[in-house]
Amino acid sequence: MTHEVLCAGFGGQGVLLIGRLVAYAGMLAGKEVSWMPAYGPEMRGGTAACSVIVSPAAIGSPVIAQPTLFVAMNKPSLDKYAPSVRAGGVVIVNQSLIGEPVTRTDVEAYYVPLNELALAAGNARYANMIALGALIGATDMVPLDAVRATLAKNFAKKPEVVEPNMQAVLRGRQFVLDHKQ
Repeated sequence: MTHEVLCAGFGGQGVLLIGRLVAYAGMLAGKEVSWMPAYGPEMRGGTAACSVIVSPAAIGSPVIAQPTLFVAMNKPSLDKYAPSVRAGGVVIVNQSLIGEPVTRTDVEAYYVPLNELALAAGNARYANMIALGALIGATDMVPLDAVRATLAKNFAKKPEVVEPNMQAVLRGRQFVLDHKQ
């Protein structure tokens, strides 16, 4: 199955890292992938988004018009991109920063308190790892062993952060699994 993912939020929330990790994990799992970041000139606080495609077949274009999966890290991103999610798609909502429900009834929405779960995992900066886990819990798009290997490669210069980040991924995955209908 082809997964077309859009992640969006403020710069500094780790949106681009979520996409990059999904893409690398997909490659390690033998899938075809594309990753396309988009961000404003600001370092933190500006808009950041990325699109990722993970597919068993060749990818013709990295452009995603109607994502099958959307991670909204903040309200402006939810307002801007939620209307474009394909009917039957999945929306992961950062309930910590977004206090209203998704108005669409043709998508499956998961309200994940990313910031609170990150703090419970030991570091507020794990919110993006919780979101990555939520994506995996909703779809199983990449195997957990590929995510672990990707984290080890990405954080090779800081091996002590690999396991805490993986635990945050597992926490986000479990939250969604516990809330699936």
